[in-house]
Order: sequence, then structure tokens, then C-alpha cells
Amino acid sequence: MNDSPTTFRAGDLEVDRRSLAKAYAASLAGTSLEWYDFAVYSAAAALVFPQLFFPNNDPLTGALLSFSTYAVGYVSRPIGGIVFGRLGDKIGRKKVLVITLVLIGVATFLIGLLPTYTSIGVAAPTILVLLRFAQGVGVGGEWGGAVLLSSEFGTPEKRGLWASAAQIGPPAGNLMANGMLFLLTAMLTEDQFLSWGWRVAFLMSAALVAFGLWIRLKLEDTPIFKALSEKEDRPTAPVKEVFTTELRPLISAIMSRLAPDILYALMTVFTITYGTTQLDLSKGQVLTAVLVASGFQLFLIPFAGALSDRYNRRLVYGIAAALASLWPVLFFLFIENGSPAALIACVVVGLGIHSFMYGPQAAFVIEQFSPRLRYTGSSLAYTIAGVFGGALAPLAFTWLLDVSGGWQAPAAYVAVAGVLTIIGLLLGRNPDFAEDEALLAEPTPAPSPAPV
Repeated sequence: MNDSPTTFRAGDLEVDRRSLAKAYAASLAGTSLEWYDFAVYSAAAALVFPQLFFPNNDPLTGALLSFSTYAVGYVSRPIGGIVFGRLGDKIGRKKVLVITLVLIGVATFLIGLLPTYTSIGVAAPTILVLLRFAQGVGVGGEWGGAVLLSSEFGTPEKRGLWASAAQIGPPAGNLMANGMLFLLTAMLTEDQFLSWGWRVAFLMSAALVAFGLWIRLKLEDTPIFKALSEKEDRPTAPVKEVFTTELRPLISAIMSRLAPDILYALMTVFTITYGTTQLDLSKGQVLTAVLVASGFQLFLIPFAGALSDRYNRRLVYGIAAALASLWPVLFFLFIENGSPAALIACVVVGLGIHSFMYGPQAAFVIEQFSPRLRYTGSSLAYTIAGVFGGALAPLAFTWLLDVSGGWQAPAAYVAVAGVLTIIGLLLGRNPDFAEDEALLAEPTPAPSPAPV
């Protein structure tokens, strides 16, 4: 019986199906855990933390403080991008991804054990901020490696599809997190949920970490990194090289991520606050909308990634960014009557538009950088954009709604992000498949003869 891996040829590259499948699963599992953790925190920041960790008589102040802690997870991402991005280009994708997975999981588990403000006073929000910071550092190094893990085992011609494994993580994690919160809010009273129920969702991360590690530890590093190692072409100062030799690709990749991050924050984070405070909907009704929409994204994201392989990736991405600029106006108009059915339909459409940006995004970002600087470049782009996109968006939405008294200002905020993303796509380049094919096709230098 032949136990050798099944391979197939695509272009000039031979691909190991078994390794590709494992890499796809490892990328999906890790980012699903990452976004389960972040989605649980995002929902808790809207539903729980203002009362338990930031007690204040003014609900707006409590919400702003809670979302500020949410933003810390984004602000700390560039640190993770710098530290783990450079390590990923120096020591390998797999080793770094094991470290980031453990860091994210442990921080989330500890949040589930954290005493509240009434128990330990100001130490409670302080520790919460530190744990949130640690989450962000781990996420900052996770995304770039997860994208490379699946895409570098596949063929460049299908990079949109293979790289989308990491992109499925947010809706999958969001689905698990909101599903868990939905069950808890349905089964428990409000007092029980505030007292201990919310902790269950955080403590569940331990099981997800164990599963993710089991997959990642069994996987070898990517063929691209192995080729770079054999040819001794790994960078010595990758962060410096990105800023000095690939600055335009970095700017393009950063700008391309703004609209997806901000639209996602509107649909999944701000909608929870807006629905419960402005539309008088229950927490369960709003979480149901996010849950249903996330389910659709599980299929739309890989479809959009594959579509961008068949057609021009920047064109697919750009059309979705233009729609993202327009959709918030219709979104707020359609949900104004407070109908739960309308909210579900509108969040589904909003996250559907997001999918057609997010599906091609991973491939587009890594294609802006040369193979030897991909982990560092894509991690920097992901984390820096996260600060200006996902981190500020919930705060900006809450503040704009308060000072303007209407939804028009938050909608305009998303529109500006869409325009900036389109400019970023125009600054970028189309994929150069020959880079990978040439790297893997080059003969490895023979070792020098041992001295006599």
C-alpha cells in the first residue's frame, strides 16, 4: 500500500494535497479561536463590562470606557506584528503561530477568572486592560502567519481561495462566540448572566486552544519558508527592510484594510449597542442578527476569495468597497422601525458586502510583499490598519452618535473609509505568481565540502 502523500500539479508547482488540507485546517482553527476570543470580548464590552468593570452613573461614559478597553486589543497589535512578524520571517511560520495561539488563549481564559470592580476595585479594570493588551499582541502576530500557512502550501493561482482560510476565522469565531452568548442569555436570568454566566464563554477558550495546538504542532513549515531557509535568503532586519524597500506596498495594504475593519465593527459591535439602546431591541434579538449573518459569511468569504482568483482581485475588492461606502445609509433607514426581521436582513447584507472585501483581502495583502518579507509586511499592514480601523471605529461610532444625535455621522464615517480603501487598492499591484514559482524551482545550493 502506498502511503506517500497525494500530489497534483498546478502551473509549475507540485502541491501536496495532504499538507495543504492540514495547513488550511490549521489556519482556520487558529484564527477561529482568535476571533472567538475577540468576539466574546466585543460582545461583553457592550453588554457586561460597563456595569462590572467600569461602574458609572452615566451609561455613555461606561460604554466609552468599555470600548476603550476593546480598542487596547487593537492598539497593541502593532507590537505583536513587529515582534512576531520578524520572527516569522526569521525562524518560520509554524513556531510563531504556536506561540501566538497560546498567548491569545491564556489571556482570554484569565479574563474569565477576573474579579470585578466591586471585589478588587480599580485593579479589576487595570488587569482587564493588561489581558486585553496581551490578546492584541498575540493577534498581531497571528494573522500574517495564518494566511501564509494556508496560501504557501497551495498554488499562487488559487491564492485567494487558500488564503481565505484565515478570513473565515472571524465569522466562525463570531458565530461560536455569539452562539455561546445567545444560549447563555436565553438560559439564564439577567442577574445570573451578569454574575457568572458571561465567564463561561471566556473559559471555553481552553478547549479551543487545545484543539488548535493539536493541529498546528503536527504540521511542517511552508515550502516557501523552507526554500528561503535552504537558500539562506532570510532577512536579518525585516521590519527595517519593509519600511525602506517596500513602503508603497505597506501603505497600499494598510489602506485596503480600513473599510473592511470599520464596516465589520459597525455590523458586529456597534449594532449591539445601537440595537439595544436606540431601537429598544433585546440583547438576544441583536445577537441573533449577528449570528445569522456570520453563518452566511462562512460560505461567502471563500467564494469571494475564489472569485478574486478568476477575475481581477483588486476589481472584486474595489466594487465591494464602493458598496460598503453606500450601505450604511440604507442600513440605518431600514432598521429605524425597530423590526428584528429587518435588522437580521440588513446585518446579513452588510456582512455579505464585507465578505467580498474580506475574502480577497488576505491574498491581496500578502501579494504586495516579496516572499522573504511577507510575514513582516503583512503583519505590519494588518496591525497598523487595525489601530486606525477596528480600534477607533466603535469609539467613533458611539461618540458621533452622541454628539450628532443621529446615524448620519456614523454612516459618513464608513463612507470615508470606503474611499480610502479604494485609493489603497489603486496604489497596490496585481499578483506576480512567478515569484513563488521561481523560488521553489531554483536548485538548492550544494553544501560546501568539508575541510580536509
